[in-house]
Amino acid sequence: MPLINPKKTIALFENDPVRRVWNKEEEKWYFSLIDVIAILTSQADFKKAQSYWTTLKSRLKKEGNESVTKCDKLKMQSSDGKYYLTDAADVETLLRLIQSIPSPKAEPFKLWLAKVGYERMRESIDPELAISRARRNWQLRGHSQKWIERRMLSVETRNKLTDYWSEHEVNKAVEYAKLTNIIHEEWSGLSVREHKDLKGLEAENLRDHMSEAELIFTSWLNYPLAKLLKPVRL
Repeated sequence: MPLINPKKTIALFENDPVRRVWNKEEEKWYFSLIDVIAILTSQADFKKAQSYWTTLKSRLKKEGNESVTKCDKLKMQSSDGKYYLTDAADVETLLRLIQSIPSPKAEPFKLWLAKVGYERMRESIDPELAISRARRNWQLRGHSQKWIERRMLSVETRNKLTDYWSEHEVNKAVEYAKLTNIIHEEWSGLSVREHKDLKGLEAENLRDHMSEAELIFTSWLNYPLAKLLKPVRL
């Protein structure tokens, strides 16, 4: 799993640090489980937080909880300045694990994740909230109504594309990423990562920073090229 550049690798919940690592391929953050547990259990001692996680992980495995299997070991910097393998999880897995930890800080922590943009829990219930938020954010960034319409069309096209792949048993995120990259290179001559680097982007959504012309190309070519890629198994 590729690590990020060292920028913004610490997030603060109230005054407590939470270490995190950016996965460029999946385009999402992975958070240190020990840091999260230390906050939720009010454990200032690292060893006690580690012991709590070891016990919890063992119990969850016995219960058949699949969230534990989705945790990864990533290198994160410790207080001694050195890097050690640390159990980490993405936001979706983290939210499921938090439910297994009795703590008065559990709900505030979930809200913190929502506030900083890692999880849109209400939007999973009411997708119209996500659409309204997206339109509002694009307007605040100064995008024209025409650009916003192009951007919404690119979202619809992307959804059709992923639905098409899913129907043909292409389900893994890494496969989606590879197929997306192939299509992107066809119309732009650049990989997604190269295109982001050209625009100086890191964790931001590339399409939010495209011109109208770029949005037209990605909408027009994505779905037809996806059909051509149907036989490819990565």
